[in-house]
This record gives sequence, C-alpha cells and structure tokens, in this order.
Amino acid sequence: MGQVLSVVSQKGGVGKTTTAVNLAAAFARRGQRTLLVDVDPQGAVRYGAGLRRGHATRGFFDYITGQSGLREIILPTQLPWLRVLLVGTVTEAANHAGYQSLVADTDMLRDVLTEARSRCDVVIVDTPPGLGAIVRRALEASQHALVTLQCEPLALQTTPQILRAIQDIAATNGELTLDGILLTMYEASNPACVRVAEYVRKHLPADMVLDIVVPRSAAAADAFAAGQPVVLRTPADPAAQAYVNLATLLAERFQ
Repeated sequence: MGQVLSVVSQKGGVGKTTTAVNLAAAFARRGQRTLLVDVDPQGAVRYGAGLRRGHATRGFFDYITGQSGLREIILPTQLPWLRVLLVGTVTEAANHAGYQSLVADTDMLRDVLTEARSRCDVVIVDTPPGLGAIVRRALEASQHALVTLQCEPLALQTTPQILRAIQDIAATNGELTLDGILLTMYEASNPACVRVAEYVRKHLPADMVLDIVVPRSAAAADAFAAGQPVVLRTPADPAAQAYVNLATLLAERFQ
C-alpha cells in the first residue's frame, strides 16, 4: 500500500499548492508512482502541475456527483510517474457549499484516496486552507500531514489551530502522523521573516519544525505561471532543491 500525504495550512497564500505540486513532481522524479489529488475548490493545482494542453476540466467533484468515471479524470503529466486528479468543474461555481457538504456527508473522499493508495506509492492531497470538513475528511484518510507555514507574523496566530485539529483527528485515525511544519517563502534578508522563523523554532518542539526551509523564489512563481513545477523548470533554484530534499526526507520516512 502507498502513503497518503495531505498538505494543509490554516490560511491561504502560504505556498500550500506550490508545495503539493512540487512534492508530487519530486516524488515522481524518484520513479515513485505518484498521484496528486486536488480537493480545494479553488482548483489551483491545474495551473502548475505540468498538465498537457487541452486536458480535461472535470475531476473529483464530477466523479462524486456521478458525472464522470474515475479513470477518465486521472490525467497524465510531463512526468511518466505522475498523474493528477483535479478538483473539477466545482471551480466554476460561485458557491462551494454544496461540494463541501457532499464531501462532509459521504465517505467518497476516503474511498478515492484508499483506491489511489492501493495503486500508487505516494498520494499527495492539496486541501483547502482552514479547518473545514474537506480538510478533516482528507486527514481522516491520510497517513501523513504536512503543514505549510509562511514566515510572517500573522501565521503564528493560526498555527496552534491547525496543530490541534491534526491532533484531534489523529486520536481517531491511528495511522495519521504529522511529518512536520514546513517554513515557506523564507527571506534571510527580511528581519521580520527571520524573527518568525526563530520564534517558531524556539516555541515548538524541535522535531516538529522541519530543518528544510523553502525560500521565496521568483523562479518558483515563474514556473507556476508557466504551468510547470519549479523542480522541473528550474531544478537548480534553491526552492526546487528544497522540495527535492523534502521528498527525499519524506520517502525515507514512508518506508
């Protein structure tokens, strides 16, 4: 059986989707059968995952509403070992409440992730920001959780909430492990950023905050805009190297 890793964050705009996309690509580059699953109704994965032009727009939402079969929405990418399951046409809706309720009230997300786990080495789940029902359902079906935390003061106020939620879910999902907090968008030249990183490391258990830090990177932003993971487009970039190193670390833990 493979391993399911949910990438979570308390707030948006902290590099969660960029992390999910690049981790999935880094695992695939290692020759591991990898599926990237987007359950965030914002649907940002489709912009940066290296999907082929003209790909289908349907995805998880369309499957759980009976509009598409699972096989037809598993999409190929530039990497032979990487497939993507988009969130689907729910991104076109003005209101996502129905989608959230459907995920909350059924076991369909668990069923999809369990099936994916049986066929893949690694399943990476990009979740919505916050602690809603979709995030909880994803964590209930995961073996691993990774928290992305931007190095900014506001992030400090929200971190305890997401950690408590993971702890609560782990009480009922005995397989769930917090693999750590990943500091993102780090700028060594920014005093406020440095202070946040130092504060987090000082006040949280040493083994909870990962040594690997993802720096703020123009190359990563450019890669996402070009529809590619930075680990493929600019592999020598420090952010790309951080994601490759993180995939190596996690792969060792998964074994």
